[in-house]
Amino acid sequence: MVKRRTGRIKDALVQIYTGAGKGKTTAALGLAMRAIGHGYRVRMIQFMKGTTYTGELRAAERLGPGLEIYQFGRDCQYSEEMAAGTAQCTGCGDCFVRRGEVTQADIELAAEAYVLALRTLKRVEADIVILDEISNALEYELLSVGDVVKLVGERPPGVELVLTGRNMPPELIQVADLVTEMHMVKHPFEKGIPARRGIEY
Repeated sequence: MVKRRTGRIKDALVQIYTGAGKGKTTAALGLAMRAIGHGYRVRMIQFMKGTTYTGELRAAERLGPGLEIYQFGRDCQYSEEMAAGTAQCTGCGDCFVRRGEVTQADIELAAEAYVLALRTLKRVEADIVILDEISNALEYELLSVGDVVKLVGERPPGVELVLTGRNMPPELIQVADLVTEMHMVKHPFEKGIPARRGIEY
């Protein structure tokens, strides 16, 4: 019998950051920064995010092998200009999936992300695995709740698993050890302020 590999985190848990407020991905990235400082390997798999201009991707390049970020979503046609600071996100929505407009490509990207997540856990390719916006993939029926519950069940000892996204299903809340809900009190979008470079992306 082959002994199952384990991660390096003592008392590793399952965490969830959910709610309508801003800060879920940001909180997961903060956790990643702290873990990297202690020499842990972090892999973030982003569901329904495919733009190439985000600050976290650029930070991962600078941090080296400690932080890996994989994106599986629609690209933004203005990503290079936004990365250079010559364009700003207008909220056009081309990089977002809209209700009733899910494509086969969206389904396939979510499936690829899921396969990578499963492989990462089974082979213990990271000490902390962050499944960013996974509840969004559930909301748009790109994955099933059963799929994600199964994924959580594949988590080996010593690997911290973090799930983010609003409207996290009760079945996942139930299997988590730590759940934080971000509650929106105010948001600059309400004043018409678009996503800002270095702050929201």
